[in-house]
Amino acid sequence: MIRLGYPCENLTLKASTNHTLRLASLTEERVRAKVTENLTDLERILRWNALRGFCLFRIGQHLVPFASHPAFPYDWEKVHGAELRRLGSLAKALGQRLSFHPGQYVNPGSPDPQVVERSLAELRYSARALSLLGAEEGVLVLHLGGVYGDPERSLWRFVDNLRGEREVLRYLALENDERLWPAEEVLRAAEALGVAVVVDSLHHALNPGRLSLEEALGLAFPTWRGRPKVHLASQDPAKRPGAHAYRVAEEDFERLLRALPGPADVMVEAKGKEQGIGKKALLREGLWV
Repeated sequence: MIRLGYPCENLTLKASTNHTLRLASLTEERVRAKVTENLTDLERILRWNALRGFCLFRIGQHLVPFASHPAFPYDWEKVHGAELRRLGSLAKALGQRLSFHPGQYVNPGSPDPQVVERSLAELRYSARALSLLGAEEGVLVLHLGGVYGDPERSLWRFVDNLRGEREVLRYLALENDERLWPAEEVLRAAEALGVAVVVDSLHHALNPGRLSLEEALGLAFPTWRGRPKVHLASQDPAKRPGAHAYRVAEEDFERLLRALPGPADVMVEAKGKEQGIGKKALLREGLWV
């Protein structure tokens, strides 16, 4: 019924797709070294996942560090395109679904034109990477960002700024958050753009709006052309609301399973990465680590 995955790095392998550097150190030699490290670790993770039944992997946003920055020192698509295509073919052969999830600094709904332009540049980089990887089921997950005192205007500014981004929209999926945008509002933006909705179970628990988890998932699933994707996490009791725990609590896993209206891909957002899924859940889903 479900397929499981995790984001950015593998703690067992000590492998990461998020090796980066400081902007002040942005030279071609240093960037190439980091990209090589990230791509090498990506291959290690993909092969490890396939042997253990994991089917999803979120690539770190720094796969090509500062690729969207105006000061980037070379044509990263030309230099790394062949290796990205090779790894994409490998991922497909191994049954791995790939995704990106730009951070909170990416905000196309901002009233600041410079923030919008930087945000669009980062989204274009992410979408281009997925295209080079040949990720037919690839997903580019994004939050709606700030409300700036007027949620309605912010929502439509977000939509208007993304309408013409064809390559981005090909992969884009919008996610609810724990404070500002419940699933029902995210669904409005997604409908306007013709993109999918990722329901995050922890964010929904903290910011449900008027929908139950079952209702939110029931509305989100038809937005997907392929297999729906959801996020699963548990609250770290020692940190601010929305902070992820090292492992997903068994009751949160069970709660999501009961709420799912059909088969789904579940991205486990735990600090423990591949170790963040409870042993009982792993055994039930036929996985081992």
